[in-house]
Amino acid sequence: MSLRFYDTKTAEVRDFVPLHEGRVGLYYCGATVQGEPHVGHIRSGIAFDQLTRWLSYSGYAVTVIRNVTDIDDKILAKSAASYLPEASEDPVAVENEPWWALAFRFEQAFDNAYETLGVDKPTYEPRATGHIPEMHQLISRLIEAGHAYPALDESGDVYFDVRSWERYGELTRQHIDDMQAAGDAGLQGKKDPRDFALWKGHKEGEPATAAWASPWGAGRPGWHLECSAMATKYLGSSFDIHGGGLDLRFPHHENELAQSAAAGDGFANFWMHNGMVTYQGEKMSKSVGNVVTPAEMLAMARPLVVRYYLGQAQYRSALDYKPGSLSEAAAAVERIEGFMQRALKTIADGRSSFGYMVQQPVPKAFAEAMDDDLNVPQALAAVHEAVRRGNSALDARDTEAARTALDEVTAMTDILLINPLDPHWNTATGADPATQEALEALVQNQLQARAEARTNKDYARADAIRDALTAAGITLEDTADGVHWTLSPRQDRAAGGGPTTYQGANHGQ
Repeated sequence: MSLRFYDTKTAEVRDFVPLHEGRVGLYYCGATVQGEPHVGHIRSGIAFDQLTRWLSYSGYAVTVIRNVTDIDDKILAKSAASYLPEASEDPVAVENEPWWALAFRFEQAFDNAYETLGVDKPTYEPRATGHIPEMHQLISRLIEAGHAYPALDESGDVYFDVRSWERYGELTRQHIDDMQAAGDAGLQGKKDPRDFALWKGHKEGEPATAAWASPWGAGRPGWHLECSAMATKYLGSSFDIHGGGLDLRFPHHENELAQSAAAGDGFANFWMHNGMVTYQGEKMSKSVGNVVTPAEMLAMARPLVVRYYLGQAQYRSALDYKPGSLSEAAAAVERIEGFMQRALKTIADGRSSFGYMVQQPVPKAFAEAMDDDLNVPQALAAVHEAVRRGNSALDARDTEAARTALDEVTAMTDILLINPLDPHWNTATGADPATQEALEALVQNQLQARAEARTNKDYARADAIRDALTAAGITLEDTADGVHWTLSPRQDRAAGGGPTTYQGANHGQ
C-alpha cells in the first residue's frame, strides 16, 4: 500500500507524493502562548509527532516547523490583567508582568509538556515577533496585487479584501455570504465585515513594546499573517503538509490559504487536521468546568500512559475522555510492558536489558495501518496481537518465537514512542537505567531469600519477605515460569495505572 493521507482541502484520502523526492516539509500550528497548555494542544503535538516519525521511518528527511504565536490580543489582555490582580484568571499570575515575559513563561510550560510526553522538538520553532520584516513583505505583495488595503478610517490597520479573491472559502467549502464577520477588528475601517486584519495599528493604552514600525504606521501583525510568513520562510513558497487542530480550519487556516495563494504562493499541498478532545461526549469548556489539563493527567498516570492515551485514536477522530480512560490506557501499557520484561528475562538469561533496541522492519500489518492515513488504532492492534503471540510463545517455552515477537513489539512501539524500555520514559518518570538495574538486583536478592525460606519450610520468614516487598509497592506473582514482580509508581497506584512488570530469574521461588 502506498502512503496515503486525508487532505482537508479536497476532502479525500490521496496518495502522498512529496514535492521534492526524499524530502518532506511539514508546518503545524503551535501554541498561542497566552496560558497553560490544554490537552487539545498536546494531542495535536503527539499526532504530528507520530506523523513525523512515520515519515522518517518511511525514508524521508523531514523538516518540521512548529510556530510560537508570542504576540496576540489575548496575550496583551492577560498581561494588562496582571496589573489588576483581582482581574486575573491565571492561578500563578505574576504581578505587573510584561506581555513578553508572560508569553515566554507559557512558552516554557508548553515546552515542558511536549518534552514530558515525548513530542520531539521541531527542526525550527520560530516566534512571530522574530519575523516582522517577512510579514511586511507579504502585506506589500498583497496590496500590490490588489488583495489588501489600508483601513478606510486611517487607524493604521491593513485588511485582506476577501471579495477580491474568488477562491476565498475553498478550504472549508463555504460561500463568502454565509460566513460570519471577522472578529479581529472593528467594522468602521473595512470594505466588508469579513475582511480580516493583516496588520493592526497601535491603539491607545497598548504597550509601546507591542508595536513595530511599518509602512502603514506602528502596530503588530494579525494572527493569520504570522503563520503564512513563517511557513514560507522556512519551507518555501510551496511545501508538503500544513497541519493543526480541527478548530483551526476556519478562520485561521482558511485565511492563511487565501492570503498566501493571493500573494502567488502555492503554499500547502496537503492540509491535515487532528480531531478534538471531548469530555464524555461534550466539548471541554472552562465555563462548564469539564476541562482536564495535561498536568492533571500527569498527576494521575505516568507520562508514557498519558502519551498512549492521547495518541491511541486515529488522528482525525474525536478523542473522548471519561473517568477511567487513563486506567484503560495504563492497562494496555502494562500488557506491553509485562510481555517485554518477561521476554527479556527469558532471552537475556536473567540479565536486564533496559533500552533494548532492534533494527528491523515493522510487521506488514502495522506498516499498512500507518500508511493508511496514520491508522494508529489498527497499528496498535498489530502491537497487541504480537504481545499475545509472544506471551503464548513464552508459555510454550518457544524462545525463538518469543524473540521474534519481542523484536516486532519493540520496532512498532519505537515508531509510536510507547516502548516502555525507551530511555525517554526512564527520564520522564525520574528513573534511569542504573536505578532500574539496582532495584532489580535488590528485589532478586529478596526473592532468593524467600525461595530459600520456602525450601526450608520457614513460611513465616517467606511471608514476611513478601509482606515487606508489598509494603514497598512490589507485588509478587508465583507462576510455573518463576516469580513475576511488579512495581507500580505511586502516581499510577493512586490512579489505578499500570505497573512495571519483571520476572524472577529462578524458577519456583
